Amino acid sequence: VQFVESGGGLVQPGGSLRLSCAASGFTFSNYAMTWYRQAPGKEREIVAVISRAGDNVVYRDTVKGRFIMTRDDNKSTVYLQMNSLKPEDTAVYYCKAAWPKGDERGDVWGKGTLVNVSS
Repeated sequence: VQFVESGGGLVQPGGSLRLSCAASGFTFSNYAMTWYRQAPGKEREIVAVISRAGDNVVYRDTVKGRFIMTRDDNKSTVYLQMNSLKPEDTAVYYCKAAWPKGDERGDVWGKGTLVNVSS
């Protein structure tokens, strides 16, 4: 199992970025997918979760209306379009499959991609 996140960078407040996460080592279409983020000195938190079919996405309140999560099962990739970025969005962003509880694959994380929102 592997997750490779990309697309992060330095962006000014109000700007946009599109993150990608390429997954491998499992049947991608069988699982809901999750974007997480971890800001400096803070706990990792869920940003958005997309259903297996891609027809339902749940966002944390602080990103609703600004972020859009999508998936492409042909490419085993999830995306996070981030608009109207704020300094508080600064974090390392990760993706992971929504494994069943107790699944040992839950310990596998990618390296993440750093998003730095600063003027």
